[in-house]
Amino acid sequence: MKIENSKIGNYRLTVGLEIHVELKTRTKMFCDSKNDPDEKNPNVNVCPVCMGYPGTLPVINKEAVKAILRFGVAVGGTLADYAEFDRKNYFYPDIPKGYQISQYKHPLVHGGILAGVKITRIHLEEDTAKSLHNFQFPISNSQSISNENSKLKIENSLLDFNRAGVPLMELVTEPVIRDAETATSFAKELQLLLNYLGIAEANMEKGEMRIEANVSVSKGIFDTLGTKVEVKNINSFKVVGKAIDFEYKRQTELLEKGEKVVQETRGWNDDKGETFSQRAKEESHDYRYFPDPDLPKLFISEIPEFSEEALKAGLPELPEEKRERLRKLGLPEDHIEIYVSDEEKGREFKFFQELSDNPKFVISGSNYIINEIKRPIQPSSILGVVEMVDRGELSSKGAKEIFKSIPETEIDVRRFAAENNLTQISDREVLKKFAEEALAENKKAPIQFLVGQVIQKSGGRANPEVARELLEEHKAQEPEHK
Repeated sequence: MKIENSKIGNYRLTVGLEIHVELKTRTKMFCDSKNDPDEKNPNVNVCPVCMGYPGTLPVINKEAVKAILRFGVAVGGTLADYAEFDRKNYFYPDIPKGYQISQYKHPLVHGGILAGVKITRIHLEEDTAKSLHNFQFPISNSQSISNENSKLKIENSLLDFNRAGVPLMELVTEPVIRDAETATSFAKELQLLLNYLGIAEANMEKGEMRIEANVSVSKGIFDTLGTKVEVKNINSFKVVGKAIDFEYKRQTELLEKGEKVVQETRGWNDDKGETFSQRAKEESHDYRYFPDPDLPKLFISEIPEFSEEALKAGLPELPEEKRERLRKLGLPEDHIEIYVSDEEKGREFKFFQELSDNPKFVISGSNYIINEIKRPIQPSSILGVVEMVDRGELSSKGAKEIFKSIPETEIDVRRFAAENNLTQISDREVLKKFAEEALAENKKAPIQFLVGQVIQKSGGRANPEVARELLEEHKAQEPEHK
């Protein structure tokens, strides 16, 4: 369901996103245990710090702090001069020490904008252990069995601490999103930017980026927000849109019936395509935040490599900057998005474009790169084909054939085309014979059909423009019959 203009009738949708992203650092956030999301064996990359043993002391990962500040600069946010870490207190088995180290009043970054959506804050915290439910184990003969139905297995919940303590970026947007499409676009652009900066893979299928949507629906007075409902368990870009649209419909139906929307946390059930109630929504005071006494305060301006100038100097070309550069070349938007999102294609086009400043050649080359080239080819070979097509020495069909068979090494494209009988025939005397045959066999056929016959007789190598000229000239010379 697409929500036009953010409201239907007297109802208006408002969405804010909270997104957690695991950073791609060498070690964890507060200890030197390895940060390896691909580790298959449980509880391998662990130590007393990330296991929450009493008496252990955390140490701040400088690489993780720098990653957040680089991201903040990339989105135009304001870097904090002062930041600190806080203890977020709650009890759950995946946090054995009884609190999560996070940031509350003094995050690393305030503000910023991405994909047209305003950002409230970006802060750094530690990830939790991974909970694995309904693990089944065979029961040995020595175990007592109280339930007749449990003779073959017992079901358990287990914890894997490989993820515990991994640096986690949390980004919170302003509640300014008015439709599911904008929310999905923002999440995709965020993943893209994180990849460009090299600070996170943000693979949603692997749980490296996790999205929560705060959804509310207001009625009548559109400058007043409705009751906020937080939706969790969003594990793909497609689900972002589905969950928001479902909540809009669910909350609107409640308001239509005169009922109230309950402030709560809801999960997403992908099988049913709907959200379900999980628990009452906690408020910040429920977590009893207070500054972590074991970690030093951060005075960002006192660290030269964390200055805004130094961080900006180290940024690569960002996605939106790349889009603007490619638009100036006159490329169509669908080509631009492929080059922005596909690193290999983008690099291939960049190398080609650097060889030619002819705008027509740039567009033609891009068409071949996007639609015809399926393997690595030298940029000079691509330019050679484009130039031959432009001079009429090669047909579009011949160009396609070359791209299928041309070597990956640098070669003379004109010689390769000639040796493989791929060059286009533009010689009028050669084509005249084919034109006469086509006319003799198809006396009353239209010109376009006859051009096709000439091309067919020439093995696909006839220049269609020259063929058309010859056919029209011959037709004009034919005597009129009454």
